[in-house]
Order: sequence, then structure tokens, then C-alpha cells
Amino acid sequence: MAEAPAKGALPESVKLLIGAGGIYAAFLYYGSLQEDVFRYAAADGSTFTQAWFLQVLEALANVVIGFVGMQITGPTKGIPLKMFAISGAAQVTAKACTSLALANGLSFPVATLAKSGKMAPVMAGSLLLGGASYDLREYLQVAAIIGGTAIVSMGKKKGSGSSSTMGVVYILMSLVFDGVTAGFQKRLKTETAKVGVKPKPYDFMFWTNFFMFLTAAVIAGGLGEVQTGMAFCIANPEILNKIIKFALCSAVGQSFIFYVVSNFDPLVLSTVTTTRKIFSVLLSIFLKGHSLSVVGWSGIAMSCGGIISELQTKSSGHSQKKKGSEHKN
Repeated sequence: MAEAPAKGALPESVKLLIGAGGIYAAFLYYGSLQEDVFRYAAADGSTFTQAWFLQVLEALANVVIGFVGMQITGPTKGIPLKMFAISGAAQVTAKACTSLALANGLSFPVATLAKSGKMAPVMAGSLLLGGASYDLREYLQVAAIIGGTAIVSMGKKKGSGSSSTMGVVYILMSLVFDGVTAGFQKRLKTETAKVGVKPKPYDFMFWTNFFMFLTAAVIAGGLGEVQTGMAFCIANPEILNKIIKFALCSAVGQSFIFYVVSNFDPLVLSTVTTTRKIFSVLLSIFLKGHSLSVVGWSGIAMSCGGIISELQTKSSGHSQKKKGSEHKN
């Protein structure tokens, strides 16, 4: 028999509506703004290419929100910061590479679908370094996402623009760093368990983004992007407005992610974020003027099928674990 919610507590359905609604609203707008930033052209024809400067501002917004949340929930002491530093550096590099892919001509739908195939480098790293094994279905899921993305890239109608070689290179680099990030995040969990520390959600948000901010600031400063990025924004207030909204959406979206994590199973978050990616792709196609041929739409269907199949695999695995724990009890 299910337990009744505590007096004054919100029903689970309302909590889910708040969490999922917040993630959808924040990150659908986030994706739209990111695309707008890199498609923006100034009066002289120049475009915004300062991806590392963008990451400085995004990480800074997350640091501020993370710090406030950490003070409210109480900071955790004794956290091993070395792993946070490495993980944060890898994560911000992956995000910067995605932005660089967009800045170099890769379309937003293709970039988003490609990022959904991040399981590929994770699987490769686990096979080569961790001795992991995967079943045929998992290989097919990754193949469907990657194959569908390639078909979408090739299936654009004439005149709709093509993805540049550098754009493809950058999105592949982003996937590699996604794999590196996943590996270090696993080590982070191991390290925190060793010292008997369990960081809270806002600890993760603050410290990860703190090191993301430091990494991005050093690289942006070294490349001169802070000066050129600020100059471009001052000369084009319209894009500065979009960048500020973009950074705020990231921070608000992260907060809603942690809200869902703290109230529901990881599968619920996986379901919300996975379907959000699909909706982001479709919204971009319909609202941003991307023109696809029948071949391109078949690629969309193929990639989405792989994404949904991956979600279904996680769901069935979660159900089996739940049944196993019930039998033990």
C-alpha cells in the first residue's frame, strides 16, 4: 500500500510537473538561444565565434546559482576537489566544442542528434580500458543514432546549407570529451565514497561549474576571446541579450535537474532529458527554417528510434533491478 504524502507536501504528480516542466522550458529555450547566438550576423556580416567566452558566462551563471543553492542546503565538507577539477575541465571542453561546431557551420539539429550518440565514446572507452561488454541491442542503438545523424547531415535540401568539415570535427571532439567526462565522473564517485563523503546536488553544481569557469576563463583569456567577445556584444546589444538569457536558462535548467534527481529515480530524469533532445531537434527544424528532404526525415526517424530504444533499455533494466530488490525484501 502506497504511503500518503506528508501533510503540506506536494503530490508526486505535481512535483513531476514542476521538475519536468522546468527542464523542458529552460532547455528548449536554451537550445533555441544557442542556435540564435551562432546564426546571428552583425550589420557588417561578422558572426559570433567566441565559444570559450560563451562558456565563461554560462559557467559563471551556474556558479552563482549553485553557490546560493549550496548555502541553502548546506555545503558538504571534505570533498575531493581534484576529481571535480578534472571532470569540470573535460566537461567545459566538450560544451565549447559543441559551440565551436555550431560556429563552424554545423546545423543545430545535426549537432543535437550527434550529441545524443555520446554513448559511443563511453562504450569505446569502457571496452578498451574497463573491460566492459555490451549486447547487440546496445551496439545497434548507437549505430542508429550515429547513422541517422549522418543521413540527416546528407539529407538537407539544396540551398539549406551544408555542415562544414570543421563543424563535424568539433562535434566529434565534443563526443570524445563527453566520454572522458563520464570516465572521470565515475572516478569522482569512487573517490568521494573512499573518503566517506556524499556531495549534495548543489555541491556538484557549484564545484563542477567553478572549475568549468576557471578552465574557460584561462582558455578564453589566452585566445583573446574575452576582449573580442565583449567588443562584439557591446557593438551588438541584441546578441548580448540572447547570451544573458542563454546563461540564465542553463543555470535554471540545472536547478530543475537537481530538483528531479532529489525527488525521483534517475530513470525519470533520463526520460525527461532524452525526450527534450528530440523536441529540441523538431522545434529547430520547424521554427528555424531548416529544410529536409525525405532522406533527411528518415535520418531523423532513425536517430529518434535509437534514442527511444536506449531509453527503453534503461527502463527495462531499472524494472529488473526494482523487482530484484523487492524479492530480496
